[in-house]
Amino acid sequence: MKALVLSGGKGTRLRPLTFTTAKQLIPIANKPILGYVLDPISNAGITDVGVIIAPETGQEVKNYVKDGSSWNIKVTYLLQEPLGLAHAVKTARNFLGDDDFIMYLGDNLIGKGVNALIEKFKNEDLAALILLKEVEDPTRFGIAVLDSKGNVVRVVEKPKNPPTNLALVGIYLFSPEIHKAIDKIKPSWRGELEITDAIQELINQGYKVKAEKLETWWLDTGKKDDILYANAKILDEYIKEEMCGEAQESKIEGRVSIQRGAKIINSTIRGPSIIGAECIIENSFIGPYTSIGNNTVIIDSSIEYSVILDNAFVKEIEKLEESLIGRNVRVIKNQKRNTLKLHTGDYSEVEI
Repeated sequence: MKALVLSGGKGTRLRPLTFTTAKQLIPIANKPILGYVLDPISNAGITDVGVIIAPETGQEVKNYVKDGSSWNIKVTYLLQEPLGLAHAVKTARNFLGDDDFIMYLGDNLIGKGVNALIEKFKNEDLAALILLKEVEDPTRFGIAVLDSKGNVVRVVEKPKNPPTNLALVGIYLFSPEIHKAIDKIKPSWRGELEITDAIQELINQGYKVKAEKLETWWLDTGKKDDILYANAKILDEYIKEEMCGEAQESKIEGRVSIQRGAKIINSTIRGPSIIGAECIIENSFIGPYTSIGNNTVIIDSSIEYSVILDNAFVKEIEKLEESLIGRNVRVIKNQKRNTLKLHTGDYSEVEI
């Protein structure tokens, strides 16, 4: 079995941050989202991985994943214009050959691995296996209809009148039959080749398509609030106490990871949170569910429930909450203000 990881797209809902970085590389607990996608693929024993990249951000993805050796995988990079998920599969046709494969959207996180999913796909000799999650607003997603035996009988993309609330999570397993199905579909009204149309074509042709309901969490990190929630979830479940820096006249409360070379001076750090390498935190409060990127300086400030990327500078900000701050951003005080909510792109400067 091979893997196809989608790390292209324009990330329009996360602009301006995604003008200069791929959304799949935005860090969650100081680790790029894409890393959390490659981990379960590697853990499932898959070694041959195709990574779909976009012309604008492809090199940055390559710089992070490199040859894949950090995950014990071999990587093939595949350039695609964003014309739909089924188009991504079509782009990867030569790479995929006649092998079964798992397709994993590079901005999706789930609270479990994919080993059991792969085992079910193989044991039941399926043409496709899709992962589903009950959602509150099914109009935002591809939606599936199941029969009493768990077979998928219908899939529809972002319906105005959803037949169910079972949304397609961005993880799919396919046999080579999917390629024939994709060849028969046409672009949707959005001008894209929809994977839901290809799955429906498999069903129409009589192939066995089943679903697995996801009982744990699923995070689609497409917007700022999604990033902040995912960051909180990962910190809450996975962060461990770690002191690789130094703390002077400071309080470290709860599960806090302080990376190498970081200096905490006359400050309080309350977990779950992570402070990146070579950071300086001085006369400040870093509250729960906050991730501070490498080489960032925080002085005389209070920050909580936020994600701050590398090389940022924050000074004399009384209360910064629910914020996503890009790389090399400066946030400095100019006049008194109680609470800030920011979503900034890289190399921005904000005076308050």
